[in-house]
Amino acid sequence: MLEALQFEFMRNALWAGLLASVACGIIGTLVVVNRIVFISGGIAHAAYGGVGIAFFLGISPTFSAAVFSLVMAAVMATVTLRNKQRADTIIGVLWALGMAVGIILIDLTSGYRVDVMSYLFGSILAVPSDDLIMMVVLDVVIVAVVAFFYNGFLALSFDEEFAQTMGVPVKTLYFILLGLMALSVVMVIRVVGLILVIALLTIPPYIAEKFSVSLAWMMVFSTILSCIFSFTGLWLSYAFNLTSGATVILVASLFFFVSLLWGRARVST
Repeated sequence: MLEALQFEFMRNALWAGLLASVACGIIGTLVVVNRIVFISGGIAHAAYGGVGIAFFLGISPTFSAAVFSLVMAAVMATVTLRNKQRADTIIGVLWALGMAVGIILIDLTSGYRVDVMSYLFGSILAVPSDDLIMMVVLDVVIVAVVAFFYNGFLALSFDEEFAQTMGVPVKTLYFILLGLMALSVVMVIRVVGLILVIALLTIPPYIAEKFSVSLAWMMVFSTILSCIFSFTGLWLSYAFNLTSGATVILVASLFFFVSLLWGRARVST
């Protein structure tokens, strides 16, 4: 693996994995404790509509996916707050709509055919330096916003009704959370793709929760685990010539099942 670091694309891939891990660790923790994994999946798949718009109009796919994801996140937040009983159905429709729009617009794009696999399963080895700068900016925004609203997110995550009675702006924080989730999804798509992004957002926090005494420590442990999964998966993909994004998720999934077995062993003893 060390000899691979002489290549710029490999160094960029390692940095991309690290930066994506920060977003996954922080936002993934909030996704898990708030039980909004399905919404994160809806935003991730709907983001493909932004990719299709980008290639149809000839603009930046990252920028277009970010804007489209933010719009979809706002719609999903509104739907969830107004009609929770039917929210899963509407989110499922938006999930499918985003994918359909992206595919149709790519079909209508003349003279160029997008490598669909790179967006579905990630292209961490193709992350350019410009995208790394964008990822740094997004990480700074995520860390700053979550740190500033930490007490509010803490109240929202564990007792929404009590938070409302205490005057916490629950609805505003919910919109902010889904907006940060949308930005995180766009970042992580570059690493593991939109199909696998849910796993990287949820597996590290799920494991970290078993060893955490607070929400903040859960975020820290989750970030560390995400880094371990990303670096291990990247090394294995390099060593055995495998798809990087899928290998990262395979490593994370193995750790997930090991944690389940370990938890059951502790209970039985």
